[in-house]
Amino acid sequence: MKAIWNGAIGFGLVNIPVKIYSATETTKLDLDMLDKSDYSNIKFKRVNESTGKEVKWENIVKGYLMDDKYIVLDEEDYEAASPEKTKILSIDQFVQESEVDSVYFENPYFLEPQKNGENAYRLLLNALQETEMAGIGTFVLRDSEAIGMIRPYNEEILVLNRLRFDQEIRDYKDLKIPAKKAPKPAELKMAVSLIKQLSQDFDPVMYKDTYSDELMKIIKQKAKGKNIKAKKAEPAKEGKVIDLMAQLKASLQNSKSKSAS
Repeated sequence: MKAIWNGAIGFGLVNIPVKIYSATETTKLDLDMLDKSDYSNIKFKRVNESTGKEVKWENIVKGYLMDDKYIVLDEEDYEAASPEKTKILSIDQFVQESEVDSVYFENPYFLEPQKNGENAYRLLLNALQETEMAGIGTFVLRDSEAIGMIRPYNEEILVLNRLRFDQEIRDYKDLKIPAKKAPKPAELKMAVSLIKQLSQDFDPVMYKDTYSDELMKIIKQKAKGKNIKAKKAEPAKEGKVIDLMAQLKASLQNSKSKSAS
């Protein structure tokens, strides 16, 4: 793993030096884009708009267009905007994790203590476990401010979940949401029964990215010159739901059959 941030967690007057690592990796197949005519690889180049020549990464800078003129920024400018947040994630408050709606969750990161920060790291980890709380604070990651939620993971490591700002959540008022009309009592009772019947403890291990595996099987078959006949999925049914009770009863029965088998 390669650290993407070096700094410290501010826990009251205690500073815990840490490194941040991405906690996830993609399971998607690495598919290349090809020219349909001859299957040549499509390459993307960073090209100077004026000269048409390719520009190397080390010669690229970032700027903001203001009054038809670019204001170019460098590393010192980013730090000057909020110097403390580029190096310290100061915990501003502690909250129950359940208070934070999942719509705000973005990316998870592992926190690793640096030298001389191990004891304070373990202290914060154990304190969060005992109180069942999570710490919230802001910091600067990759040239932009982020909200971070620090919590224990597997009782042995601190995880930082990057959260979205409230202003980033779109307003859904223009969507066609069903009117606040109470469902029929019998239908609600049946739906609750179905939910209870399918309820169990969440186990992330039971969910696998099977699509990539199946796609790789097709790739291997095509590599051997085999023709692939795709099974067409049932199209989504549109229109009015005629009998909710009948569908709920069938769902319950189907669930019971699966449980029995």
